[in-house]
Amino acid sequence: MFYIISLIVIAIDQLSKLWVRSSMVVGGSRPFLDPYVHFEYYQNTGAAFSSFQGYGKLFVVFAVFVTAVIIYYRTRGVLKGTWMELATGFLVGGAIGNAIDRVLFGKVTDFIVLGRMTGIMNIADIAINIGIVAIILSVIFRREPKQSYS
Repeated sequence: MFYIISLIVIAIDQLSKLWVRSSMVVGGSRPFLDPYVHFEYYQNTGAAFSSFQGYGKLFVVFAVFVTAVIIYYRTRGVLKGTWMELATGFLVGGAIGNAIDRVLFGKVTDFIVLGRMTGIMNIADIAINIGIVAIILSVIFRREPKQSYS
């Protein structure tokens, strides 16, 4: 399930960014489910909230590192269970989705604005956040096998 989720996230992310790049101009805005969501095309060379502008290549290395660590621990059986499969699939899919943008274009295509928020994100960003929250919840609510004291 990990690989399927990762590939679905990457595909949806890249297709949505392709649509934005081909149908909007940078700085342009489009209503979508107003007032809850609208699209605003922005190119980000940094990280969340436009921090670390110009350090995109560093985030490519970080995405590859995170992906490698997750795959390593999955093969070791450390990251197991349905929730962890989903969580790590979302996290890796999002990380790779944004890394693709950084490698191909030198910047990430952002376009989703929620409500009156000032931050602009994309499908990969949303997937990364879902993955992180799901990992935290999976760790908090992990069911350990009961020990028998026979």
